[in-house]
Amino acid sequence: MKTRFTRALTLAAAGLLVSTSIASAQLRFWTTEEQPERLAKQEEMAKEFEAKTGTSVEVIPVTETELGTRATAAYAAGDLPDVIYLTLQYVLPWSEAGILDTEANNEVVNQLGKDTFAPAALSMADFDGEVAAVPSDGWTQMVLYRKDLFDAAGLEAPNTYANIVKAIEALHNPPEMYGFVAATKIDENFMSQVLEHVFLANGATPVAADGSVGFDKAKLIEALEFYKKLADASPPGDLYWKQSREVYFAGKAAMIIWSPFILDELAGLRDSAPPTINNDPTSGELASKTGVVTRLMGPSNPNGAAWGDIRYFGITNDADTDPAEEFVKFSLGEGYTSTLSIAPEGKFPVRHGTAENPDEFVKAWSTLPVGVDRKKPLSELYDPAVISDIVSGLETANRWGVAEGQLAKASRIINSQVINRRVREFIDGERNADATADLINEEVSGIE
Repeated sequence: MKTRFTRALTLAAAGLLVSTSIASAQLRFWTTEEQPERLAKQEEMAKEFEAKTGTSVEVIPVTETELGTRATAAYAAGDLPDVIYLTLQYVLPWSEAGILDTEANNEVVNQLGKDTFAPAALSMADFDGEVAAVPSDGWTQMVLYRKDLFDAAGLEAPNTYANIVKAIEALHNPPEMYGFVAATKIDENFMSQVLEHVFLANGATPVAADGSVGFDKAKLIEALEFYKKLADASPPGDLYWKQSREVYFAGKAAMIIWSPFILDELAGLRDSAPPTINNDPTSGELASKTGVVTRLMGPSNPNGAAWGDIRYFGITNDADTDPAEEFVKFSLGEGYTSTLSIAPEGKFPVRHGTAENPDEFVKAWSTLPVGVDRKKPLSELYDPAVISDIVSGLETANRWGVAEGQLAKASRIINSQVINRRVREFIDGERNADATADLINEEVSGIE
């Protein structure tokens, strides 16, 4: 393990100044972006970094579901890679366990400029005042809505509970048009994510900083009653991402909640999931009529929130630290557009630009091609206002348990699907909101 203290002693003993040569270094980089096309782009970036610095980088694919066990085993063996591309769920636990070199990661953030990163991406990685891993990219859940219909009806964007309810009252006319397509299939993670997004919007969270469990009852009841209105304005049946996309793509839904991975499909760039609003499956008509809201606000949370998924670069405590820092700075600096190009529809820039050019990376990202069977840049498919809304969601991105330091406990609550089940029963009329809130709080409090 190469700590900063021992490295400093080594440099002093050798009579060296503040920097060392990294030309002969060899780094190992674990990445969960293991699909062949994405892996090839990362290997190309590694070659560019080697040409620039003389430091070689071995890009090692790791299946995301195996990342935790592999990292734990490598740490025990003293054989961690130099840098890991990791998900939010590991940042704080790995910091506590000593897997991440939080000082090195914090140093990289400071050198790149903290002000150039989305604040939420930094706060999610806060560990004893340090940024424990370097934010790379992310995405948020979005409310997609028929902006053309909203404009025609004089409706405000669906960025609050109240605005969504007003839009449902104005536009819900089944079976020609459903006001919403809510997630109601309890055994689907999609329902868990949508519920968390809606509950976060009202400041309703099941965990507290002291480890106690239970929602604020008033906020929970507001969220429950709002979600029932979404469900009442939806088609019947067990609904998840598939029906949500299909109904919206057919032009029969005014609003849905989805991830940004729908953006290329919405524009007719993926043959396996074409829009059916007209007879041309490659048409961009529906995309041109769609608006996007990322930050949703409930009555008890006027600042709002967005369910966010942030990814990070983490320099480990077994790293060759100086060249590892240079590699991460390259990946978030000169090579950042290439980093985002790996999958731009799901890699929103959490670093917007540099001190000299604050919007540099957002502008570059918007020109990156997306799609499968056909490719076009997002800037050609969506208005600049939509692009801005997509990126701005990361400013208020959140997850249950992050701010409280209880992400692991919150994850266990989500995975139990208790909330999904009780919300569905409430939607189906088995009990009222007050009784449902009590039952949810009773059951989540027993989850260890």
